[in-house]
Amino acid sequence: MKGLISIGAIFSLLAVILGAFGAHALAPHLGAKLPVWHTGVQYQMFHGIAIILTGMLMVFLSNRRLLKMAGIAFILGTLCFSGSLYTIGLIQVKNVGYITPIGGLLFIIGWGLFLSAVLTSKVDILSHK
Repeated sequence: MKGLISIGAIFSLLAVILGAFGAHALAPHLGAKLPVWHTGVQYQMFHGIAIILTGMLMVFLSNRRLLKMAGIAFILGTLCFSGSLYTIGLIQVKNVGYITPIGGLLFIIGWGLFLSAVLTSKVDILSHK
């Protein structure tokens, strides 16, 4: 729980820093790749928050194993998806682009596991029963 929440917070913190850095200091270097950089930042922020939420739900839901697997998929997905986009933007290496869809697939798996954990949990989140 604490580990996922911490990792999610670190990912979100870094997304804010990387977003600002990309918009200001790196903008001249990124040029036409700036939208690619921003896509990486957006998905890192979305999934940083998802990792935090996953860790928090582990307190309330009975299906902790599925939530942990979802959190791991979100972490790996962020590293592959956003990491490859940052690499493409920074050093203009297109060969890294094949990693991006792997990250996207990990996001899809993570959200599927997250949904499965919520739907199969023995605890009703809304009523805390």
